[in-house]
Amino acid sequence: MEQCILQVVVDTPLDSSFDYRWQPADDTDLCPQVGQLVQLSFGRREVVGMVVGTTACSQVPAEKLKDVQAVRSQLPPLSSQWLALCRFAADYYQRPLGEVALPGLPKNLRTLTTVALDRGLKKLQQADDGHDATPADVPPLNAAQQCAADAIANAQGFAPTLLYGVTGSGKTEVYLQAAEKILAHNSGESNPAQILILVPEINLTPQLEGNIRARFPGVMVATLHSGLAEGERMRHWLAVHLGQARIVLGTRLAVLASIPHLRLIVIDEEHDPSYKQQEGLRYSARDLAVWRARQLNIPIVLGSATPSLESWHHAQTGRYRKLELRERAVKNAVLPAVKLVNMEHDKPIEGLTSSLISAVKLRLQRGEQSLLFLNRRGYAPVIACDACGWVSNCTRCTAFMVLHKPEHRLRCHHCSLEMRIPKSCPTCGNVDLQPLGRGTQRLEEGLQAMFPEARVLRIDADSTRRKGSAQAAFDSVHRGEVDILIGTQMVAKGHDFKNLTLVGILNPDTALFSHDYRASERLFAQLMQVAGRAGRAAQKDGGSVSEVLIQTRYPQHPLYSAVIAHDYDHFASALLAERQQAHLPPYIYQALLRAEATELETAIAFLQEAATCLEHGGITMNDPIPMTMTRVANVDRAQLLIECPSRPGLQAFLTDWIVILRTIKTRAKWSLEVDPVDI
Repeated sequence: MEQCILQVVVDTPLDSSFDYRWQPADDTDLCPQVGQLVQLSFGRREVVGMVVGTTACSQVPAEKLKDVQAVRSQLPPLSSQWLALCRFAADYYQRPLGEVALPGLPKNLRTLTTVALDRGLKKLQQADDGHDATPADVPPLNAAQQCAADAIANAQGFAPTLLYGVTGSGKTEVYLQAAEKILAHNSGESNPAQILILVPEINLTPQLEGNIRARFPGVMVATLHSGLAEGERMRHWLAVHLGQARIVLGTRLAVLASIPHLRLIVIDEEHDPSYKQQEGLRYSARDLAVWRARQLNIPIVLGSATPSLESWHHAQTGRYRKLELRERAVKNAVLPAVKLVNMEHDKPIEGLTSSLISAVKLRLQRGEQSLLFLNRRGYAPVIACDACGWVSNCTRCTAFMVLHKPEHRLRCHHCSLEMRIPKSCPTCGNVDLQPLGRGTQRLEEGLQAMFPEARVLRIDADSTRRKGSAQAAFDSVHRGEVDILIGTQMVAKGHDFKNLTLVGILNPDTALFSHDYRASERLFAQLMQVAGRAGRAAQKDGGSVSEVLIQTRYPQHPLYSAVIAHDYDHFASALLAERQQAHLPPYIYQALLRAEATELETAIAFLQEAATCLEHGGITMNDPIPMTMTRVANVDRAQLLIECPSRPGLQAFLTDWIVILRTIKTRAKWSLEVDPVDI
């Protein structure tokens, strides 16, 4: 057999494939296929690359052409459809194909040794799928749920559906029963159907995974997220790639998994900003999932109680079909009553107004649970000196050092710099330093003093650092071992607390005056999601009416009126009208060029040159400005916003522009983000 030339991509910023020679050892040694992994020498390194094409000849001189060292022949090639997904992501987000395709694979698959791959394949052969288990009971659906489940299961071809349902309306059960029908309908085929279910955060996977495994005991379920050990992630990925796992549950990275027989995609909490990757390839898993469903001509479901304005707009204009669940799924379970507590009249003690304290006492007396939501971890956001005005600024960032009292440390939440709490003011020597503001640790301390008999539990990023600690904490809440739960956004969505009848929301007002035009949309979603944790079970005779108390200094703000009325429809319509008048997404398309350097002037100078290096008809090029948090870890940051009323027009400009940007000589490090969510 003659040699052939392989076109290979590797994980590198260079936007091209590279030619390598493949020489067969004997006549039975077949040429590697497109989609196979190969080991090769790249510069001075040995790396794993992916074959994306073959050719009979190369433009590289024969004496400079390197040989492929090894082929991962034990692994079936990645499909042409998967490569097409990677090509689309690379083109749309303006990244080289190798920087999309290779990082999309498990780390153990990209190592120079095949030990992990061979071990993963062997363990997969020995895996017990649990075919003898008894499936859990299937809850009956109400009329609206049944209509939605049937519509999803019976959808033909590319059918994007927005499942808009209030919190507790049983969206998950709709997903599961629609999935059950699709799996059953496809069970006799040679390539059994696979279903992808995406959730925004890792801590939402255990509860949903448990429900899925109980419902489908004879079906292999794979989970894919960054919290898995590398060997475990490799094993799950292989099960999906080989078609053995029929249900795939994961966070945003799972959208790039190789799923050869995909028949349905579900995106739960589709509005969540966590679906947007903020490092490296800055992709939106939600948007890629929609493209993937269109590519494969399969249905996709986007579920939320507070849909993103983009998805709501698509539903309003007919691009998406909208299915509605207006009532809670559990009989006699009603949406909680939302009330505002005016902090100008009801002055807080230890961060809690008398109204909220009385409500917590009532739940303690009745053996019911309360949730106090404060989206600020640590003890206090800053410590200060009353004598001279010194505050605990981070020396490396334009941010405060947060007081973490139990650890006796000041910690920057942006660069992770830590230091001991000073015994006196570094400026004037005053020993009476005071914490300003309130975080979850301080709230926990105050509650324990106020209610010494209550079982108080705090769930935030600090208390759940160890693997498995978050799930253990949530399990204790479900078992009724907690009276008062304190939490950040980790507890705001997806969790079904049966005995929780009170939610208190502290300090939401700061988002009302943010410079970010998405702040009100996010605050409304957050308030509705955390409010939805209350009253999910049927109301008991004589039990408390579930309620949500929002402490605010601005009770007349229209956002709070919409929350009280549980009126997403009106709120979304008003926001969309504002966006249209202001020429903001979804009525315009954006990209953001960021630059960072040790000096702000260097970053700004690069952006100014970038803004003038290419003629841009139809493109709005805004002025370069420092980012809101200008300095992080001793690096200054600036940004340049680009806008266009046409998505194809913006893409055409970016494709030409980035070629020129790569030729600009600068000491600034830069990155381009398409469809930014944080500006």
